[in-house]
Amino acid sequence: MKNNALKHPIFKIISQSAEALGIDAYVIGGFVRDFILKRGQHKDIDIVAIGSGIDLARQVAKNIPNHPKVQIFKTYGTAMLRYEDIEVEFVGARKESYTEESRNPIVENGTLEDDQNRRDFTINAMALDLNPSRFGDLLDPFDGLKDLDAKLIRTPLDPDITYSDDPLRMMRAIRFATQLNFTIENASLIAISKNKDRIKIITKERIVVELNKILESEVPSIGFLLLEQTGLLDYILPELVALKGIDEKEGQRHKDNFYHTLEVVDNIAQNTDDLWLRWAALLHDIGKAPTKKFSKKVGWTFHGHEFEGSKMVYRLFKRLKMPLNEKMKFVQKLVLMSSRPIALAQDVTDSAVRRLVFDAGDYVDDLMILCEADITTKNPRKFKKYHNNFKLVRDKIIEVEERDQIRNFQPPISGEEIMAAFGLKPSREIGTIKERIKEAILEGEIPNEHKAAYDLMLEEGKRLGLTQVIASD
Repeated sequence: MKNNALKHPIFKIISQSAEALGIDAYVIGGFVRDFILKRGQHKDIDIVAIGSGIDLARQVAKNIPNHPKVQIFKTYGTAMLRYEDIEVEFVGARKESYTEESRNPIVENGTLEDDQNRRDFTINAMALDLNPSRFGDLLDPFDGLKDLDAKLIRTPLDPDITYSDDPLRMMRAIRFATQLNFTIENASLIAISKNKDRIKIITKERIVVELNKILESEVPSIGFLLLEQTGLLDYILPELVALKGIDEKEGQRHKDNFYHTLEVVDNIAQNTDDLWLRWAALLHDIGKAPTKKFSKKVGWTFHGHEFEGSKMVYRLFKRLKMPLNEKMKFVQKLVLMSSRPIALAQDVTDSAVRRLVFDAGDYVDDLMILCEADITTKNPRKFKKYHNNFKLVRDKIIEVEERDQIRNFQPPISGEEIMAAFGLKPSREIGTIKERIKEAILEGEIPNEHKAAYDLMLEEGKRLGLTQVIASD
């Protein structure tokens, strides 16, 4: 480890700078963990100084050619600088104590041992010594190395105190378990369940950061199953919890839409890194809980769940203080249209595909990715049939797009042209003619071309009793 972990020149510079100040310094946390796990080069490095982290950052900057700017955060006693493509954060070793109302600790200067005690998990408490005489020595007071081998998430101190002091650590435990495919120690799981209501003191923004990291993982369902198991999901995304369970009436049952949703999210994670497309997969069925009904004639139904779900997306984003911009509208649109290609796959007609492309616009490819992920049947024959049908839909989309240019459709005849042709002022008839032309193009009655649309405009105008204005030479 000595030879490889600290081979980047920044570590020698920090070591020499700390020696010049007469203090000890250590690399701690994620860099050490990820190096041991061989997770690729870590671009964020955390340095603990037994003394002033801010002074050490300034000394390091002096010893780097071009003297990078040091950002200082006096409130937190931290400093940060960039060196090449690496971000280095410096903090003085500290010990912390907490009050019940806040996750913001009361901070005092401390030893390395104090600093390691305050870390969230044993695998994040390992440190590498930067003192020249001990350069690269591993300090691992809580057997983090052993926990890495065992793939275990464990807190250095009593998990009940750890999670009560800073409830965000409950989310972080689940996030790390998801990202690393580790198991959370049983005592930790019990403590998370016991302290779940403490999550209410954490800001929505911090919770969403952790949710996003879970969603961006290779197998997001690991995290959402743990959130549900510990009861945290009830506080964060009750809309998902409402999907859980199977009702039975008169021998008729519906599938468990919670577990189905997690399968869809895992499926989509194999095909896209787009966070917002993954959010669409997570929320695509949330409208099913409020629209669920049973009738003797047809059994269980969820009529209008896509429309209801798209309205719920806005309320959910607003509650979690997520962006209410194009990202939210993208998720809304995909939830609203999530069943369209499934119905279309039964009968792949040109007009139906034109309407799909017209309504979905630039989102049509993302919509198809979502719908393919939505195929969770365990019947191999049905699975193959659905995928074959979706391939037909994709091929037809390409064909219709090339021929009819429907995506982001602009009518070939403008309102001004209709007004000029019939000598009209703005009126209802203009909208009627434009709608007739649009429908004719989508139904394939006429090509998406100016002349065909102009001829139809004249025909529709005549039907409405309008007289064409003959331009004089």
